[in-house]
Parts: sequence; C-alpha cells; structure tokens
Amino acid sequence: MRPQLAQRLIALAGLALVGAVIALAVTRNHSDSRGGTNALPEAAPAPGGGWYRALGAAASLPRKPRRTACGVMLRTRTVGVAHPTLPCNVKIFIEYGNQRVLTQVIDRGPYAPGREFQLTKALADEIDLHGVQPIRWRFAVAPS
Repeated sequence: MRPQLAQRLIALAGLALVGAVIALAVTRNHSDSRGGTNALPEAAPAPGGGWYRALGAAASLPRKPRRTACGVMLRTRTVGVAHPTLPCNVKIFIEYGNQRVLTQVIDRGPYAPGREFQLTKALADEIDLHGVQPIRWRFAVAPS
C-alpha cells in the first residue's frame, strides 16, 4: 500500500471516529434533556454535506448463532453491519439503490479485502444487495 493511501485511510478512519463520538454525545445529550424520545433519528451530514461512499457486501449466514465482537448474538435474522473502526452500536443509515435503512454496527470486520462494510445477510436481503457493491452511509442523530 502506498504511504499516501495509508495516510488518507487513517485520516478518514479518524474523521469517522470523531463523527461517531460527536453523534453519540449529541444523541445522549438530546435524550437526557428531554427524558427520551421515540422519534426516528435523522441522517447527519458527512463533511461537505453529502454521504460517505464505501464498498459493502453481504456476510454468509452463520452456521450456528455466535456472539459478535460487539456482544450481539448473530443469528440468521440479525440486522446490522460490521466495520473495522466505527464504534459498536453506533447507528448509521445505509443507502443502496433506492433503499435506505437505519442500522447499527454490531461487529468488527470485514476481513475480506476490497470492502469497508459487511452487512448481515438479513440486511443485505432487505436492501437487495448482492456481491460487493458501492453503498452510501451517514451517521444517524436524534432529531432536534
């Protein structure tokens, strides 16, 4: 890997982590000040006002239930994503084609080259994603 590419990837991962921490702080502060809310989160804009672009792929079905790195019991109907640096349980929007879903990070990975997100089979089926495909994503924040 070229040093410039490695530096860019590290910078993007750091930016994503900072954004996740801010989103969590805003979400926690919002629900603390109002005593909780049942409203759905909104998509938080990425730097520059758009969505982040990434490659995503569906994970294979688990042979038997197992606990993920984030402590979630992974079963055939579990919905979520694996990402190497985003914090566990951070809520994000995934967009593929004309489908947009609210989900959360439930595991580390993916460990296969050429992708940044690994979607559970149930989530990939919900948005009709097959193979390795370009997706868009954003952090979710509580409505103000």
